[in-house]
Amino acid sequence: MPLWFWQEFTSDMVSVRPDVFMFGEWIYSHPMDQQSVEFANLSGMSMLDFGLCTAIRAALGSREPAGFELVTEIFDQDGKYRSATELVTFFENHDMSRLQSLGADQAMLQLAIVLILTCRGIPCLYYGCEQGLHDDTNGGNDPYNRPMMGPFDTEAPLFQVVKKLALVRKSNISVQFGSSWTKYLTPDVYCFSRHYRDARCFVALNRGAALTLDTVMTDLPDGSHECVLTGRNVAVKNGEVRGLELGAGEALVFSMEGTPSRGETVAVFQVNGCPTAPGDLVYVVGNCPELGDWDVSRAFRLEYINSGTWQGGLAFEQTAGKQVTYKYLIAREDTGFVAARRENRTTRRRVVPQSGNAKWRDIWEE
Repeated sequence: MPLWFWQEFTSDMVSVRPDVFMFGEWIYSHPMDQQSVEFANLSGMSMLDFGLCTAIRAALGSREPAGFELVTEIFDQDGKYRSATELVTFFENHDMSRLQSLGADQAMLQLAIVLILTCRGIPCLYYGCEQGLHDDTNGGNDPYNRPMMGPFDTEAPLFQVVKKLALVRKSNISVQFGSSWTKYLTPDVYCFSRHYRDARCFVALNRGAALTLDTVMTDLPDGSHECVLTGRNVAVKNGEVRGLELGAGEALVFSMEGTPSRGETVAVFQVNGCPTAPGDLVYVVGNCPELGDWDVSRAFRLEYINSGTWQGGLAFEQTAGKQVTYKYLIAREDTGFVAARRENRTTRRRVVPQSGNAKWRDIWEE
């Protein structure tokens, strides 16, 4: 179906339910497939992240030599999407064999679950993976990837992993839509941190044999931090952990909740396609007190998400229920607003909800 059909369809849906989240399936979508990227950016809905899915299946299912490097190759292209944090992540579904049928044991399955519950995107778990459900008959292909569930064990180890990390996702805004930073990478080991304002999450995954990392940067504040999954404690100094031990097939997750924007009305500004360089910062300034009354020194600073996206949530107290006008601008971290670059366009106009949340997605205009 043509793109205009989906644009009209999603517009009609949003006009009735502005809070609904929609996503579709573009089979084997990939950041190198320009048409699928265009669909994700222009259709009005998100989509299943097949690029990441195939990378995870190769790294943790069939255990290809490149391992986690295949996964980071996908993340390195996130800037192509207007909202990579809203891509729907998964590693198996009703049309493909389960991860165990590719050769993964429970440890590899756990690594896959931990990865999609802590990386960017909105995770979608195929039923039964939290129970280790699989049938390898005929390679686990349809219909053997769709067996009946049978008993459901809430004490199952993988279910407990999902339960613990679901709470992390709910409470830690950096895991919901923060930026991602690779801290250590080999085919067998992948360490990354997530940032959003003062929230942090550090994740270490090991698909190989037990090893000790001499030094790894975590971006966590100094002090002692406890792993959500194992209960192990690590000491952080100057953001680093020395002598980080990783068991064979082990996953570690350290979460530090930040302070989200709170208020009766919160609007999230998201701007894509900003022509920023290292050292640049992006702000939004407008005609209301919350946006500085056009005083750039009081503009609202956004957070870096990836090379194509900046975002920030702002509580509107004085301007709830009213129309606001605004623009985005880019300033240098070292010189401030001396040579700030504003968008070359008329001001944007939005109506702030009387209460509740809103998300405004914009594209930088030079």
